[in-house]
Amino acid sequence: MPQISHLECSRCRAQLDASTPQTVCTQCAGALYVRYDLSSAQGTAIRDAISNAPQDRLSPGMWRYQSVLPDITPVTLGEGWTPMLPSRRYDNVWVKEEGANPTGTFKARGLSLAMTMARHYGIQKIAVPSAGNAGGAAAAYAAAAGIEAHIFMPKDVPLANQVECIAYGAKMTLVDGLISDCARIVAERKVQEGWFDLSTLKEPFRVEGKKTMGYELVEQLGWTYPDAVFYPTGGGVGLIGMWKAFEEMEELGWVTGRRPKMIAIQAAGCAPIARAYDQNQAVSQMWQDAATFASGLRVPKPYGDYLILEIVRESKGTVVALTDEQIFASLRDWASNEGILLSPEGAAATAAYDHLLSAGFLKPSDRVVLFNTGSGNKYTDVIAQALGLT
Repeated sequence: MPQISHLECSRCRAQLDASTPQTVCTQCAGALYVRYDLSSAQGTAIRDAISNAPQDRLSPGMWRYQSVLPDITPVTLGEGWTPMLPSRRYDNVWVKEEGANPTGTFKARGLSLAMTMARHYGIQKIAVPSAGNAGGAAAAYAAAAGIEAHIFMPKDVPLANQVECIAYGAKMTLVDGLISDCARIVAERKVQEGWFDLSTLKEPFRVEGKKTMGYELVEQLGWTYPDAVFYPTGGGVGLIGMWKAFEEMEELGWVTGRRPKMIAIQAAGCAPIARAYDQNQAVSQMWQDAATFASGLRVPKPYGDYLILEIVRESKGTVVALTDEQIFASLRDWASNEGILLSPEGAAATAAYDHLLSAGFLKPSDRVVLFNTGSGNKYTDVIAQALGLT
């Protein structure tokens, strides 16, 4: 397992010491990347050893990639190594089923790593503003780590997220507002309350957990890149983490070829990244009156907007914003024809694929990975309402 060399600002490239807990860059407030001495992981022999190791005994789930993760005993609930499901109707499409993670969403990856490091640093209390699923995952991993968790979520998040927080023993506060309002409360109170802020991109290790999605999809495709990756984008940490994974794998000689087009998907009712992309802006502007039933996409101003936009443009990808009606139609289509109950965010990815296929941005022969970032079962009350059930 590698040693952490330093933390590097994603904006100004300043370097910070990783021996103590850090939040954002002390010079420009940019998000921090973890940098390692990866010399021991060079070459395909190390890569192939991952695939051939008895994973059920040594490094289950995302921790199979211990050669590119911090050298530390993990706080794990079995997150990662989720299925890559081939579509029954599209020959070159796979669904990366993140609903198979603990707590039912991809958030388990980032919170496993962040909580592992919080325990390592001796942090006693954490606070997380969340659109829903990160709150549930933070509560679970805090319980596993023996850390006190304070979760702030909009009051209209799916019921499952509220149940999770209470069951795991977290201190939950429901806020009359959006995730941006939750983040403001955490920022205002964290010093007085003694909380360490585990907000999206306000510490460097949630990205490290999310980057394992990039390692997995490349390994599951035989250590080759797909032509495109569709990622539902609220805070965008998964997209940022996967791009970091691709960079590391190329440095290590684990993968070659052209990186995939990165497709960021948003809801039309909250589309700050789509608007900034269309207007050729480097950062987004706060989205007013954000509204969508895909709660994970209801992020009016992502902290890492500049990174998301850089990655989409560098990859020659695009940003798609879809209406709730389009998203829900795709959710029903994939449930009835593929047997997959997508989350609303995952259905945004499938709807975006249909849209870009019909627009000619992609060809049917292009190999594509669509991320279902959470199980539809986490949204039973939301989907029931959309179905007209009482």
